[in-house]
Amino acid sequence: MKRVLLILAALLVALPALAVQPDEMLKDPKLEARAREISRDLRCLVCQNQSIDDSDADLARDLRILLRQRLTAGDSDDQAKQFLVDRYGDYVLLRPPFKASTMALWLGPLLLLLAAVAAGVSVYRRRGAAPEKTAILSDEEKARLEKILKE
Repeated sequence: MKRVLLILAALLVALPALAVQPDEMLKDPKLEARAREISRDLRCLVCQNQSIDDSDADLARDLRILLRQRLTAGDSDDQAKQFLVDRYGDYVLLRPPFKASTMALWLGPLLLLLAAVAAGVSVYRRRGAAPEKTAILSDEEKARLEKILKE
């Protein structure tokens, strides 16, 4: 029995923690499901790497409430999301669209990777192109070195 309880406790700990509070939830399950689906794609502007659904920040709570208000008012999913984008910019989206203003977000990592590869190739080529330095001693220097080593 203890093992079963331990396994159940471990499974409960492994579940994702959602920050949505019971007082935020909509009474209509369909609207709540829509709100949850949309909020998974919206970035917490405080945490930056979490969705507003996962964040405990006050601003994330405000965004969740605002989203639910828009849905309750009759906005479609796209209209509700666009309202938040209009207010906070494309940065509020966890997956911003590919356009001129977000090009650096999409192409930046690729350009950094290409620059790192180019730098690595350059270093590798320079290392291979450098002549090996060999010490060439004259006969006199060799004799003197042998004399010193014998002493």
